[in-house]
Amino acid sequence: MKLNELADNQGARHRKMIVGRGIGSGKGKTGGRGYKGQKSRTGVSINGFEGGQMPLHRRLPKRGFNNYTRTEFDVFNLADLQRAIDAKTLDAKQAVTKEMLAEAGLIRNATRPVKLLGNGELKAKVALTVDKASKTAVAAVEKAGGSVTLAQAEAA
Repeated sequence: MKLNELADNQGARHRKMIVGRGIGSGKGKTGGRGYKGQKSRTGVSINGFEGGQMPLHRRLPKRGFNNYTRTEFDVFNLADLQRAIDAKTLDAKQAVTKEMLAEAGLIRNATRPVKLLGNGELKAKVALTVDKASKTAVAAVEKAGGSVTLAQAEAA
C-alpha cells in the first residue's frame, strides 16, 4: 500500500445536497419540500404538535415546584476544616470567618451563607463564625475547646 493509494471506504463521505438550483439538479423547484402547506414554508417549527391530539408534554402531570424563597448554603464539614488546618491553609489561632474559608477553598465564595456540618473529627481549637451549624458540629467544636458563633444571630 502506498500513500497515494489511500482512500476512504465506499460511501464514507457524502456530498451536501444543494437544494433549489433548477429542475435539472433533481432537487429544484420545491426543493424537496413537496407542494404548498405550512411545512413547505420557512420558519415553521411545530415541534410537539400531534395533529390536534393533546401533546405529550401536556398529557403528563406536572410534578414538584421550585421554592424561590429557599436559601442555598455553602456547606463544609469538620473533616474539611481539620484538613485545611493540617495543610496550614487556615490558621486555627485566629477567628475563622467566611472570607478565610473562601481563601482556604472550603467554600466557593464568601457572599453566600455558610453552614458547618458535623461529618469528621476536629482536633484543633477553633473559633468559628458561620451562618448556620448542625448540633453535632457545634458539639464537636466545643468538645475540641473551640467555639461557634452564628453570624445571623448577631445581625438580628
